[in-house]
Amino acid sequence: MNAEQLPPPWLFPPAQAAHVPRTMGADPFLRLVDGVQSVCECGFLRGIIEGTSAPVIILDRHLRHLYVNPAWSRVTGVPATTFLGRTLAEVLPDVQRPDDVLIEVLADGRPREVTLSGTTRVPSPVGRRLWRAVFHRLEVQGQVVGVCGIAVEVSNLRQYLDDLENAHQRLALLDAATTRVGTTLDVEATCAELAHFLAPSLADIAAVGIVEEEFFGVPPPPPGMLRLRKMELTVPAELQRHLSELGGPKPYIDLPRGSAPRRCIDSGRPWLGNLTSDELFEKVVADPDRLRIYRAAGVHSVLIVPLPTAGRSVGVVLLMRMGASPSFSNDDILTAQGVAARAAVSIDSAHRYSHEHTMTLELQRALLSEPDSPHPTVEVATRYLPSGRSALVGGDWYDSIALPDCRTLLVMGDVMGHGFQAAVAMSQYRSVLRTVAAAGLPVDAMLSEADRRAARIGLDRVATCLLVLMDPEAGTCTAATAGHLPPLVIRPNGSTGLMHLPAGPPIGTELGEYEMTTFAFEPGSVLLLYTDGLVEQRGVDIDDSVRALSEMGLSADDSLDHLLDTLLSRLTHGMCEDDIALLAARLRRPSTPRSRHPKGPPGPGGR
Repeated sequence: MNAEQLPPPWLFPPAQAAHVPRTMGADPFLRLVDGVQSVCECGFLRGIIEGTSAPVIILDRHLRHLYVNPAWSRVTGVPATTFLGRTLAEVLPDVQRPDDVLIEVLADGRPREVTLSGTTRVPSPVGRRLWRAVFHRLEVQGQVVGVCGIAVEVSNLRQYLDDLENAHQRLALLDAATTRVGTTLDVEATCAELAHFLAPSLADIAAVGIVEEEFFGVPPPPPGMLRLRKMELTVPAELQRHLSELGGPKPYIDLPRGSAPRRCIDSGRPWLGNLTSDELFEKVVADPDRLRIYRAAGVHSVLIVPLPTAGRSVGVVLLMRMGASPSFSNDDILTAQGVAARAAVSIDSAHRYSHEHTMTLELQRALLSEPDSPHPTVEVATRYLPSGRSALVGGDWYDSIALPDCRTLLVMGDVMGHGFQAAVAMSQYRSVLRTVAAAGLPVDAMLSEADRRAARIGLDRVATCLLVLMDPEAGTCTAATAGHLPPLVIRPNGSTGLMHLPAGPPIGTELGEYEMTTFAFEPGSVLLLYTDGLVEQRGVDIDDSVRALSEMGLSADDSLDHLLDTLLSRLTHGMCEDDIALLAARLRRPSTPRSRHPKGPPGPGGR
């Protein structure tokens, strides 16, 4: 090899090029050099190797670079001469080295695929880059002299797959949120579910605050401040004691306009503070003492996400990461926004339900008010228990009406449906029955007349109704039912039984044909009227539940208040599927001195 035949400078580093012999001789390494030079000097093959966008490299037996094509220089940002004579680790320390695989290729000659990943001097939008390469062993006259590799960059494909996996994880998290957040129509429960879901699935610490617009028993916030009620704070178990003082003495916090949570609520956009400074962190906590507590716990990043509804934000979610947890990513922001948006719908629905429930219940209580006082010979107690699970209050009602000749009319009714309209219909039915009762008709005629009048005034909801006329002088009760459950009679001798009555259609149908039944009712006996919420149970036939009332061992000697409380505690355990109205009446014994009937706990019917 003469001077004109020496390899170009990109094949050997200068120090090595000076010692390349002018005659190739039998050295396998030199024969490899000669082969590479021959390939590179062939215009056709050289054009392919140097014109391809795929990186091509040749390494010697010690994995030092003998040749790199222009494509590898472009993607790495390193000149070809810098590679020559050096290993990959020496030139690109941030790229993962497949040395163990290349040694195996040198050992057995089987080509292998490897993955190279890392960062180079050329910035990349995908961050960490990824190449798939195939390495072949190079031999000259049966002797191993090195390896040759050709690579293809798959960073975008890897990024696509990563994005797809992140999207799947985000959708799975959002799907889980629909089943775990908003399971009740209770604002506090929904906020607690939201905080417990987000920590630890998306953050180490999660806090939920709700905008407070009504101020009962406390002064309103200063001008320009927005009051945020603290609903729930979820922290790791090991930090609960350390962060317990974060709750503070007040159940709310007043936010100035410049604070990060206030800007988040006003704009409807998230606020992110990754590796935030103390100065920026103070805009989140608005209290240097709280900042000290968070910093001591190792909090380094904060994400605030609004709880958006149509036209406004009902509150915010505060997420924090601490210790070794990574900063929040864009995917984290999107996921948190998705969960918050779904939770906001549940919180807003719970707000509206709570408001309507309270209004309806107050209306129902006002409409029911106190039942009319019965005659002194009759003792009456009542209870009303609203449903703890239904969306709205129902149309249950009761009444006791004093009639001439010492008679008392007991009324128990239930309007079909729930909510404001049911409560309004209930008041109309109650008024109709009071008017009809004043006419002195028999109980079956009262139901028929009430049925006609309800249809005439256009009530769009029917109602079941039970009327019982107590006559102390005759020692009897006369009853008629419009599709209502039968009353229970508890006698002084300890016997208990249901008063079976001929069935009649609900009032409001204008089908009114009713029959009345008269039975003996001695002093000291107790008559129990109730709505179906007392006996309805899932999976249990209502007839069986009604019959079970007579087997509860109730005593006619107990006070009526105690009797009603016993019924509610045994059958509902403090929670009911439907509204419950109860009325218990006892015919006083002749020896019992006259007194006002005892006052029970307050309810929509009072006693």
